[in-house]
Amino acid sequence: MQALPQSADVLVIGAGPVGLSLATSLRQHGVDAVLLDRAAEGANTSRAAVVHARTLEVLRDIKVTDELIERGLVVPRFTVRERDRVLLTVEFGELPTDFPYTLLVPQNITEEILLRRLEAVGGQVNRPFEVTGLTQDEDGVTAALAGGERLQARYVVGADGMHSIVREHTGIAFEGDAYPESFVLADVHLDWAGAGDEVMLFFSPEGVTVVAPLPGGRHRIVATVNEAPKEPTAADVQALLDGRGPKEHPAVVRDVVWSSRFRVHHRLAAHYRSGRVFLAGDSAHVHSPAGGQGMNTGIQDALVLADKLAAVLNDGAPDGTLDAYETERRPIAEHVVSFTDKMTHVATVGSPVLRGMRNTLLRALDWVPAVHRTMAMNLSELSTDPARHR
Repeated sequence: MQALPQSADVLVIGAGPVGLSLATSLRQHGVDAVLLDRAAEGANTSRAAVVHARTLEVLRDIKVTDELIERGLVVPRFTVRERDRVLLTVEFGELPTDFPYTLLVPQNITEEILLRRLEAVGGQVNRPFEVTGLTQDEDGVTAALAGGERLQARYVVGADGMHSIVREHTGIAFEGDAYPESFVLADVHLDWAGAGDEVMLFFSPEGVTVVAPLPGGRHRIVATVNEAPKEPTAADVQALLDGRGPKEHPAVVRDVVWSSRFRVHHRLAAHYRSGRVFLAGDSAHVHSPAGGQGMNTGIQDALVLADKLAAVLNDGAPDGTLDAYETERRPIAEHVVSFTDKMTHVATVGSPVLRGMRNTLLRALDWVPAVHRTMAMNLSELSTDPARHR
């Protein structure tokens, strides 16, 4: 076990992509940031795999964007389908950005790149340390750890996920609900003549199914089911594709590289700040993975918050600068939660009459350029950039 510092300017709890991005940015600003995680080692599975254009833009600030692109797969379009019928196509090629596409890169690679950059600016992940309590006064926050250690910090950020111990200790409400369905998540090798340059979202009465290409010839499958098996097999994934996916060029699952199941909530923290304690990423907002936006929204939270903390700690900016974090970022998460929730409900319409109406409407909207641009801006999260609204 590593020796733990006794004090820090900022204590960051949770070493996923959000915590890694936040700690790296703070260290790059010259802020004494300590990053803790309760796991003995980092996860080595791919989990979140989509990095959107706005995230690539902001990650340039910590100098990881180029390597992410080198390690990832550039995908220029997103299609909504019912079986073989394309209902709506979202092209990213005309977006006002240096990154007019979606990047597919497994989360473990993203974390590997972020960790290397954190170490390059003098930081590290301190493992395994579990926070059991937080107490704060006007001067700072004291974190109590499971091993009896105590660490004092001027500020604390909880980047510790949906079941955030930090959020629990602040008493901030996590408002929303859980979807009744569970999700299958699998990385597979496919024998398939389908396109390898788009993310496909298949609508069906049984649930939403996403098929996305990954580097190395793999595909990511995400699907809602009533009750997912603990470790979905090739047969489980094949049944989903047979029942919901393409018919003309059926996809055959050759093998499963990795699989899991999870349940999804749509929840939003009532506040992002309680005194000297802040929330970022999944500790502040969770939602359907239909648009691949969860990790992206969280990383953007992290880099905005890092800038504001650095302004207060380094430049003497007023405390109200930190209040602006919630003012700026919470409405964005509220929009993402709402957008993905609507997308999930539209995708799973059960009535044949309503499905027909939905499909007809989407096909009509597919002819409207403004709809394409709005969808592309929303999915890429470029619409969240304040500079684009001036």
